Amino acid sequence: MTTYALFGAMEQGFAFGLMVLGVYLTFRVLDFPDLTVDGSLPLGAAVSAVAISGGHSPALAALMAGGAGFLAGMVTGILNTKLKILHLLASILTMIALYSINLRIMGKPNMTLLGADTVVDQFQAFTGLPMVHSTPILFGVISLVVVALLIWFLHTEIGLCVLATGDNPRMITSQGVNTDTVIIFGVGLSNALVAVSGALVAQNQGAADVNMGVGTIIAGLASVIIGETVFGNKTIGRALIAAVLGSVLYRVAIALALGLKLGAFSITPSDLNLITAILVVIALTAPKMKAKFLAGRSS
Repeated sequence: MTTYALFGAMEQGFAFGLMVLGVYLTFRVLDFPDLTVDGSLPLGAAVSAVAISGGHSPALAALMAGGAGFLAGMVTGILNTKLKILHLLASILTMIALYSINLRIMGKPNMTLLGADTVVDQFQAFTGLPMVHSTPILFGVISLVVVALLIWFLHTEIGLCVLATGDNPRMITSQGVNTDTVIIFGVGLSNALVAVSGALVAQNQGAADVNMGVGTIIAGLASVIIGETVFGNKTIGRALIAAVLGSVLYRVAIALALGLKLGAFSITPSDLNLITAILVVIALTAPKMKAKFLAGRSS
C-alpha cells in the first residue's frame, strides 16, 4: 500500500467515524437494530449539499444535516415505541421513505459541490498543509471531539438512562423513566451523527448522491466489531474510541484488499460487499478462536 492510499484510507475511516459512533449507540448501547442509517447518511449529504448551494456556511450545513438526521431517527423511534412496529421493520420503513425524501430535497439523484467552499477547503487553507494530510487531520479531530462529548454525555443523568434502557429496560422503568422517550431520543441522536458523517463525506467527495448510503449499516457494524475485537470494550470510553479506530482499520483493510493481486485474479471495487462480509466473519470468530487457542495451550 502506498502512503497516499494509507492517508486516503485514514481519511475515509475518520469521515465515517461519526457514522460508526451512531451505529454503536443503537447496536450496542440501546440494543436497537437500526437500518435507518442507510437513509440518514445520504439525507445528511443531501441537506448539506443543498444548504451549501444556497449560500450557507459548510459548518452550518453539517449542523443542519445533523438536525435532519435526528428527525429521521425520531420517526423510527416513534414507529417502534408508539405504533408498536418491530424495530427492524420500523427502521426499514423509514429508510425506504428517506430515499424519496432525499430525492425531493435535492430535486435530482445527485448534486455536485465542485467549486463550492467546504470545511475541507477551509481547514486546508487554514493549516496550509497538502490536502492529503489536512483532511485526515480534520476528520480525526472531529471524531475525537465527538467521542469526548459522547463520553461526557453518557455519564450524565440522561446518558445513564440511555445506557440503562439498553441494558435493563424493566429496571429503569421501575425507576420512573419513560423508556419510549429514551429510545426515541437515542435513535435520533444516533442518526444525527450518521447524517453529520454523510455531510462530511459529501463535502469531502464534492458530491451528494441518493445511493451513497447503500451498505452503510454493514460497514458500521463491521467497524464496531473490528474495533471491539482489536482494542476491547471494557469501558464506554474505550469502546467509543475502539469504534472510531475500527472504522479506520476497516477502511485500511478494504484498501489493502483492493490492491491485492493473486496471479491473474485481482480484487475490484465490485467485490467490496464480499470483502466486508469476510472481514465481519473474521472479526466475529477471532475472539472465540483466540479463547480456544489459549485454552488449548493452558491445558
